[in-house]
Amino acid sequence: MSILVKDYGVTKNGEQVKQYILENANGVKAVLLNYGAVLDRLYVPDKDGKLRDVVWGYESLEGYEVNGPNLGAVIGRNANRTGGAQVTIAGKTYELQKNEGENNLHSGEPAYGRRVWKAVIVDDNQVEFSLYSPDGDQGFPGNAEIKVSYTLSDDNELLLSYTGKADQDTVFNLTNHSYFNLDGQESDSVLDQIVWIDADAFTPADAKLIPTGEIRSVEGTPLDFRTPTAIGARIDEDDEVLKAGGGYDLNYVMKQEGEYTLCASMYSKESGIRMEVRTDAPGMQFYTSNALVDEKGGKNGKVYGVRSAACFEAHYFPDATHHDNFKTTIVKAGDIYRVKAGYKFSVEK
Repeated sequence: MSILVKDYGVTKNGEQVKQYILENANGVKAVLLNYGAVLDRLYVPDKDGKLRDVVWGYESLEGYEVNGPNLGAVIGRNANRTGGAQVTIAGKTYELQKNEGENNLHSGEPAYGRRVWKAVIVDDNQVEFSLYSPDGDQGFPGNAEIKVSYTLSDDNELLLSYTGKADQDTVFNLTNHSYFNLDGQESDSVLDQIVWIDADAFTPADAKLIPTGEIRSVEGTPLDFRTPTAIGARIDEDDEVLKAGGGYDLNYVMKQEGEYTLCASMYSKESGIRMEVRTDAPGMQFYTSNALVDEKGGKNGKVYGVRSAACFEAHYFPDATHHDNFKTTIVKAGDIYRVKAGYKFSVEK
């Protein structure tokens, strides 16, 4: 295996962006950008051996420089939602951007997914991206060094490993916001694809999607994916969680938190592609692109719409700093934050 590096474009600020292409012995190909540490393309062979690009993205750098839905981007310093757009660390309250009503979503601007990261080729199957986030960046304390590496193995797993370290107590909660459709770029809907999630519970939220602090069983609800179920089978049922999110947009409680293990899967009968999701994070946001309304500028002129893809965002629970029963996202000065998430592909004919 080797890594091909290409010029991708120049940002509006005159910064050079490069494309890093990883390909394994089975033809699986991951295309990465040092802009936003984005997973730009992910080609996977289907049941007929045809390569399908199974992640949503843009045709050019101009799309990624806007990228409101964060297609393929790394999210930080804190992924997901923070109630009241503020965090309190060691008795001091820090104000964040109110970019979703009175709350904060994905940390605000300048977003990590719209910055140029430093890139280093670590091995013939691994690229590491790093970002310096200064004290006060997005409202968070501490000068921080963030790293995310992508490793493509010959058993068809794309592994993402995140680390963070700062000189003050701060929040770290990183994730990748890739949108998956296992039928590829020709598909307009993910509703027929079958999902399994190994979670007995979720963290219910209010009408603004801010967690209440409760941990609730999925038993007897349309949120229960412990038996493999088509995404669209129950998505329009009369359920308060589904109504609040316009579909699935909720955080599941992982059973094996702290242990890198299988936690979810998605399968397409049409393509025969199966994706297994692994993580050691305590939670995973399952999101069915409910707000992706006619997102233009996609690959080959594609327009991405509502419920056209699904996200599996491994991370700590949303709004964790406001709930003592959630594992904290506050990392002490000098300590190292570490999380892993992986996507492994196979074919069923």
